[in-house]
Amino acid sequence: MGAFTATETAQKVRSGVVSAESVAEDALNRAEASQSDLNAFTYIDRPATLARARAIDALLARGQDPGPLAGVPIGLKDLIDDAGVPNTRGSGMPPVIPASSATCVRRLGAAGGVIAGRTGLHEFAFGFSSENPWFGPVRNPWDVTRSPGGSSGGSAAAVAAAITPVGIGTDTGGSVRVPAALCGVMGLKVTHGRVPTTGVFPLVESLDTVGPIARTVSDLALVYSVLAGDDPSDPWSVPTPVTGPSPISVSDITLIVSVDLDEERVSPSIKADFEALLAASADAGASIEYAPVLASPPMRALVDAIAPEILRVHAAQFKANPDRYGKDVAVRIERAHNADPGALAVAMRWASAVRSEITRLSARGNTAIVTPTVAASSKIIGQDEMDLDGETAFYRDALSRFSAPVNRIGVPALSVPLRKNDESFGESVQLIGPMWSESTLLAIGLALESEGVVASGMPPYASRTTDDAID
Repeated sequence: MGAFTATETAQKVRSGVVSAESVAEDALNRAEASQSDLNAFTYIDRPATLARARAIDALLARGQDPGPLAGVPIGLKDLIDDAGVPNTRGSGMPPVIPASSATCVRRLGAAGGVIAGRTGLHEFAFGFSSENPWFGPVRNPWDVTRSPGGSSGGSAAAVAAAITPVGIGTDTGGSVRVPAALCGVMGLKVTHGRVPTTGVFPLVESLDTVGPIARTVSDLALVYSVLAGDDPSDPWSVPTPVTGPSPISVSDITLIVSVDLDEERVSPSIKADFEALLAASADAGASIEYAPVLASPPMRALVDAIAPEILRVHAAQFKANPDRYGKDVAVRIERAHNADPGALAVAMRWASAVRSEITRLSARGNTAIVTPTVAASSKIIGQDEMDLDGETAFYRDALSRFSAPVNRIGVPALSVPLRKNDESFGESVQLIGPMWSESTLLAIGLALESEGVVASGMPPYASRTTDDAID
């Protein structure tokens, strides 16, 4: 594969095989060349990116280690503060130019990462299509007529198209996992409070998380190790130890299937690949069990439960500037005023019970609850309906069914695609663990990756972008 992974890139830069500047130049060239096709970026600052890369090379020239992400190009969701760089939040409002960077951006920079551009998103991160009324739709590298999902669609598209090895997104109802699934790559939704959200424009603060998108589980683990950790300036941050994954074999893994796809409305390809992944995991030695812990979430209550926080962020601004909001988001803000006032209590009660049950089921270790990541993965740009085995569903319902409940529960989840022998598109599954179990989920993902059960595909568009990649 012509494109470097983040792990490979950092190793090559640190060893002097390539310079950080040449890696950044390559990523910038591909980002700029892709814009007319993919529209994955809202802002590319070539001089600033190259200056950051040259600073990495200067550290190496002085014999200093720039960090575990040495020279790795990163696509940063245009919702996250980077000092001196316009933050549009994907909105029609005037951009904000922050004086300081978000904690996650500072940590990426301290680890040697190089922000290569700001990536497109659903307006205010409040949706699942990344069809943005102000910047235009982000397009999927597998098929430019299709949505990459959202809200972190640009970050996922940039990774899938082999423009940057890493994309940083936010996940409030699935906005890291859903675009990873629709773009055939991997995403990590962390435990709420694991990665600081200081300097990230909020959607629903009690659910918001920051997480990586990448082509390999190894890269997710690498970036997670940089991002995770306490930040006293963040009221949601929890001071709990961060550990990396320890090697395990697939025979040590238990996957607990928590939904019945004969009862769920999912596309045939989702069902087929979900069953294929379970079979491949079992063939490799994993134990497969069944427990319907996530079978019947109160989806209406989960939607209405976020209304108070949505209105806290947007009500006054929307009332003063309704024409600065796109129709899709405007409708959702208006509906928030009519949300069921008892929904939050229903959602919290349900989440508490499920959180406890996940903890019980995972007590043996090396265990993950497994569901599809999405109910369907082909969202045509401009169309609000998706096909579910001959029936139609509103796209937000199809894309959020399996991801949004996880955010209310607060636990981590890893989305990974089934490996296809021809590297074609593999549908995604979601591995869910108890609070603070990122290291276990990553260890399970690494074991499945090493056995060839899961892997990112390479869309034809990405193959074209890597023809001239640095060797």
